[in-house]
Amino acid sequence: MAAALSVAELLAALGDPACAERWSPLCAEGALAVELCGGPPPAPELLARLRRLPAVTIGVGAPSAAPAALAAALDVLVADAAALAALRASVAANPLASLTLVQLLRWSGALCPADAVLAESLAYSALQSGPEFAAWLRQRPPRRPRAPEPGAAVRVSRCGGRLMLQLNRPAKRNAFSAEMRDALCEALQLALRDESLRSVELRGAGPAFCSGGDLDEFGTLPDPATAHAVRSTRSPALLLAACAPRVRAWLHGACVGAGVELPAFCARVAAHPNAFFALPEVGMGLVPGAGGTASLPRRIGRQRTAWLALSGARIDAGTALRWGLVDELTPTPPAPAREF
Repeated sequence: MAAALSVAELLAALGDPACAERWSPLCAEGALAVELCGGPPPAPELLARLRRLPAVTIGVGAPSAAPAALAAALDVLVADAAALAALRASVAANPLASLTLVQLLRWSGALCPADAVLAESLAYSALQSGPEFAAWLRQRPPRRPRAPEPGAAVRVSRCGGRLMLQLNRPAKRNAFSAEMRDALCEALQLALRDESLRSVELRGAGPAFCSGGDLDEFGTLPDPATAHAVRSTRSPALLLAACAPRVRAWLHGACVGAGVELPAFCARVAAHPNAFFALPEVGMGLVPGAGGTASLPRRIGRQRTAWLALSGARIDAGTALRWGLVDELTPTPPAPAREF
């Protein structure tokens, strides 16, 4: 594993037009690390080359110790050598997904949320046909026939101008299925059509808000191109982005994958102190696919989003509050409205 470069060494390496070959996952480990401790300010053309580098770029140490423009251009920041080793191990396990993630985050910040969601879907589809996702699928146990679940996948309630949407697969910890996606889209379309609905509340039934995508459905669509068309046509992320100023989410328990990506679009997010958050998709050979690369950076920044996705680590509710991923902690959400 290559040692972290000094700032001066990094800038000298970026001066070589063939520098992409040095760290690309096709040629090496797919990650470049630099010690954030002094050094000359980078020329604009070297910063541009760094942002285009086909590798995860990692800063080690305090960002204030290095030129500000350089620290801001890196994909992810870690505190020390131990954290660097852990992150490099995660990148090495899925280098193609890791590269795709950071490239997507570099670009999507310049896009509006809706365009960023579509860019994410294209990246997700590319990885669905890649070797890392295929390897993850091979490790999965065979799918078993599932009995129909009772009740609607999303319960819809209304009281005057208040619409309440409750994810309703509690036995599956509200795993986000195609049925739940379709039901949530239908409800959000109602919110967009009906101007008398002044507020929308999103919550989950049972012990968790949402444990992420239903793993039994991963890889079941006929091909990645069709999967992208489905995500473009029925996208809760696009609909939430459109009505976000009116939406408040109440989170508890597991908020994983879609369970954090979708609420992050909402204007206000409240969480129970028992909530925890994670983005596990890179570990599956994918990137977040429910809009997380569009929603999370707008709340916590590109570098923290990259760290969450690359590491697959959990953060607790207190950390989420400090970062701005949630806006408040509350043990008791308000009572739901009456059901239609």
